[in-house]
Amino acid sequence: MKFARVSVSIWKSLVLGLALMLASSAFAATKANLQLSHPVTVNGTTLKAGDYVVQWEGDGPNVELSILQGKNLVAKAPAHVVELGTPAADDAAVTRKNDSGPNSLAGIRFQGKRLSLELGEASDGMQAGSSK
Repeated sequence: MKFARVSVSIWKSLVLGLALMLASSAFAATKANLQLSHPVTVNGTTLKAGDYVVQWEGDGPNVELSILQGKNLVAKAPAHVVELGTPAADDAAVTRKNDSGPNSLAGIRFQGKRLSLELGEASDGMQAGSSK
């Protein structure tokens, strides 16, 4: 009977450890840096070239994306978390060409990560622009 108590205790510890690891990795992926080398629009707001922090909240593939410059919220938009086939080679802001004005931010990729954030619908006009 002593063996059964030890294995149950070990099992509980493993399950708890796995749950904590999964929770911490999920929360760690909700915030990242973004560097824009050209102005872009996000949900009707023009963002100048510069350094930003992106945060997203939500449980499923649909999330709410917030873009901050310093501590100031500068834009919000709905986004989709998309799993990539291979990790992104670089951080990148994916843009969609506009006929007039700055390009629109269509997505964000993160170096070494297999997830990306996609804003709006994909189109042939998308271009990857390095944000390093």
